[in-house]
Amino acid sequence: MNASGARSLPQLLGDARRWFEDALTQALAEAGAAPVSPTQLGLFAVLDEQGTTVAELARRMGVTRQTAHQAAHGLIGLGLLEQVADPSSARQRLIRRTAEGRRTHQQAELLLARLEHALARRIGADTLTALRTALEADWGPPSPGRPG
Repeated sequence: MNASGARSLPQLLGDARRWFEDALTQALAEAGAAPVSPTQLGLFAVLDEQGTTVAELARRMGVTRQTAHQAAHGLIGLGLLEQVADPSSARQRLIRRTAEGRRTHQQAELLLARLEHALARRIGADTLTALRTALEADWGPPSPGRPG
């Protein structure tokens, strides 16, 4: 909290992200999907259809390679992802969705759309549109300590 007792914007954004993660995890469980962690959900969200290297997944997720590797292999163990040779590099392997993983991903996208509609009902469609607009805007590079 800041001096006025209000929570900081990063705290609020983190809470909003956790709201979606918790709701999606619960909805997937109710639909009979295998239990996954928030990190695994994040990996699934940044994965390209043709496959993505673990290093690239880690970069997109903002986590270490080890964290991305553990998340990927957990999902491989659940049968949602597979590891295949990268046709452009003999040394690299790609992580991609299996048929079950594609089905689960489509299910998650539908559930996220429903969650977004529920959020619009709770906070108002105009507020949700304004929030989306603000988050999609180009904020420019971070410049700590130099406002403006």
